[in-house]
Amino acid sequence: MGPHYLSKLFKPNSVAIFGASDRPESVGANALQNMLKAGFKGKLYPINPKHAKVQNQACYPNIAELPETPELAVIATPVHTIASIIQACGEKGVANAVILSAGFEDEAGKRLQQQITATAHAYGMRLLGPNCLGILRPEIGLNATFSKNQAKPGNLALVSQSGALCTAVLDWAEANDVGFSQVISTGDAADIDFGEILDFLASDSKTHSILLYIEGITNARGFISGLKAAARMKPVILLKSGRMPEGNRAAFSHTGALIGGDDVFNSAIARAGAIRVQTISQLFAAAKTLSDNIKLKKNRLAILTNGGGPGVMATDRAAELGIQLPQPSEQSLKDLDECLPKHWSHGNPIDILGDATGERYVQALQICQNNDLYDGILVMLTPQAMTEPTAVAEALIEFTKKHPKGKPIFTAWLGETLVNEARTLFRNNQIPTFRTPEAAVEAFAFLSAYHQNQQLLMQTPASADQYCSHADVGGSRLIIEAALAEHRSILSSTETRAVMHAFGIPITPAIEAGNANQAMVAAESLGFPVSLKINSPDLTHKSDNGGVKLNVRTAQEVRHEFGVMMERIQELQPKAKILGVTVEPMYPTHHARELLVGVMRDPVFGPAITFGSGGTAVEVLQDRTVALPPLNDYIANKMISQTKVAKMLDSFRGLPAVNRDAIVDVLLRISDMVSQLPEIIELDINPLFADENGVMAVDARILVQSPSAHQAPYQHMAIHPYPAELVQNVQTQTGLELTIRPIRPEDAKMEVDFVDNLSKRSRYLRFMNNLQKLTPEMLSRFTQIDYDREMALIATTENDNHETIEIAVTRYTTNPDGHSCEMAIVVRDDYQHQGVGALLLKSLIKHAKAKGLHQMEGEVLTENQGMLTLAKSFGFKLTPLEEDPQVMAISLNLLKTPLH
Repeated sequence: MGPHYLSKLFKPNSVAIFGASDRPESVGANALQNMLKAGFKGKLYPINPKHAKVQNQACYPNIAELPETPELAVIATPVHTIASIIQACGEKGVANAVILSAGFEDEAGKRLQQQITATAHAYGMRLLGPNCLGILRPEIGLNATFSKNQAKPGNLALVSQSGALCTAVLDWAEANDVGFSQVISTGDAADIDFGEILDFLASDSKTHSILLYIEGITNARGFISGLKAAARMKPVILLKSGRMPEGNRAAFSHTGALIGGDDVFNSAIARAGAIRVQTISQLFAAAKTLSDNIKLKKNRLAILTNGGGPGVMATDRAAELGIQLPQPSEQSLKDLDECLPKHWSHGNPIDILGDATGERYVQALQICQNNDLYDGILVMLTPQAMTEPTAVAEALIEFTKKHPKGKPIFTAWLGETLVNEARTLFRNNQIPTFRTPEAAVEAFAFLSAYHQNQQLLMQTPASADQYCSHADVGGSRLIIEAALAEHRSILSSTETRAVMHAFGIPITPAIEAGNANQAMVAAESLGFPVSLKINSPDLTHKSDNGGVKLNVRTAQEVRHEFGVMMERIQELQPKAKILGVTVEPMYPTHHARELLVGVMRDPVFGPAITFGSGGTAVEVLQDRTVALPPLNDYIANKMISQTKVAKMLDSFRGLPAVNRDAIVDVLLRISDMVSQLPEIIELDINPLFADENGVMAVDARILVQSPSAHQAPYQHMAIHPYPAELVQNVQTQTGLELTIRPIRPEDAKMEVDFVDNLSKRSRYLRFMNNLQKLTPEMLSRFTQIDYDREMALIATTENDNHETIEIAVTRYTTNPDGHSCEMAIVVRDDYQHQGVGALLLKSLIKHAKAKGLHQMEGEVLTENQGMLTLAKSFGFKLTPLEEDPQVMAISLNLLKTPLH
């Protein structure tokens, strides 16, 4: 938990500015001027070989002449000079550089950018940019930008791909008295991108909320990883322009036609625990609202107003945002009738009429607080002739003081002059207040979305075989590989059914028939009634071309319909390759609802699963939700609940309720399928019939392609599944029974108990300080890990009360170089000297080596002889730290460490 490796980039103690000058129109002159105006608290070194002095500052001809190695180099020189500057910085030992210069857009520029990045990495240097606005850290007077604006210190961090948007936001913030902890412009992100920046901001104590402006994502795994790390610690609010490119993918299936890049992006943001807004003003409004630390369980809102018009406006916005507005309960209606005038609205919004006093507001507010149907209350006021805005505000403030644990209250006092004093009172008493009904409803929606997304963030990504441990993955892959070997990308109907059967997904059988006689035999074998469906790799949507005939009841009808179908298809699609038909039994649908389950491959985030209304009108209905695999029960149920068809799954009009668990099971099995089979790039089950007895797929299509060569498991996914394959039951030499497994978010309490049970000395040896308890930030960091770039293995056993307890933990985190990792290990005092640490460390080393890491490193206090002895036994090299002889650096060459 030491300083982040990017700390010296974003809060340096010394800065060199290449291209510093006196020319007011130049980028370098503006960068130096901004640093001087901001009052940079560190050392500043202008560099320009043409000047001995710039802006009254001593100027150096090159970096070699500097009296010390600066922690940051800011480069604002012509593009053709940058390669030599990076080389010189590397030789000087500069660790970080920000490239403000543009000019890398064409092919030659892109090659130069790659060359510069390679040179920087050879020297261990990190780059921000090129073509970026720069960075600000107002707290230390750092303004390494060419913006015309300065920034006030604050607790908001802004990260933007667009320098122009940064300047607009800075200008807006200056006028609105908004401060920043950090402002970062990523530019072309040749090296450092969103993922690493978010990881830094997650641990930055000065940053309380993070604002992002995104135009596109290139490294989805890194982005999701960093976003999760940050969103666990503090609110992350995101504004994204445009849609992500969908590539040249044809609409092979209904799923492909339905899902756009923005759907998948929204799903990814929600899964990572962040929220998305649409405008700059919403960006700051959401940050302000979330900073109030208001908790919401659901999104049910009561609207209390003294004017019908504002109530309607709030209702309209709530409906647009999917906010629920439950009507008052019978008891609430009765209570409201007793305290309100006869002509109040008798519904939600609760219009208490224009002459409402503070007393009337408080009475109605108390009734809403007592009603369990509401999660929050919006109180609005319009300054009518009989209204006293300030007196009403004072009454509400007094109410909140008496009920500090009541439901969250939002206020919207409409107008300006007459309500200014009331708004000031609300702000001074930390009660959210807004100028319009829409803004207040949006704030409630932000909070609701944030807390729902935080629940998604807490979900452990299910392991790839958790829900279908008996799936025949190998057999499925052989079927797919055979199709690819024949240069086919679309599996046949029977191949599709075989793959689905291999994963336990119910689907009706099908028999391929090349002529009418074969079709009749197939129909007799399956039993009437049957359906005939055209069998052609060139016809995706069969019914659109007259390629489906349902409820065929006799052999003679089979012969007749086969001939009619062949003639029709040849007439409509003369170039299509026709293999015949598939004959399938009709599935009884007396109580069934038609659903759609599908998968498509997003060019950025990989596989995305959709669920919604099925049938032939899916593109028209547009009723679907999207989630990234791996799914679990919570996420699958949430997917179902977010669709309109969810209301039809319960009993209605004499129809029994659908077996919802069976739908969830299919979603989980589909999730497992696409997790384990990267060859599948599109899948379409439509319709999936669901009734009280279960589910049955009656039609499905699968599109496949060869995966990238040497692709690591799950590399095609944005979210790494829980690595259940690492769970093992072992026994120590003393006979102690252990379970070693990766940590999960739900282990938080067990982790707290574990640290509490460590002796003071053990805590000191592990954390190198006198830590008493885990902070909430540390707890989140320790238990909600990214299985792709880090690993934490815990050892659990049963105590005398047959309770499962944690007795040891070891972990590593991959370093920015991608080849080395930093490790730590600790064993509870009363379980030491039993071989627990050795078993854990062996498992950790094995996993790190399997991940392709080359080096494992750590730091151990010299007095920790037990750890040093353990490290020696595993072949770690021990080296005293020059800067601190009390600490021993340990390192293990994983490439030379055998797996055993």
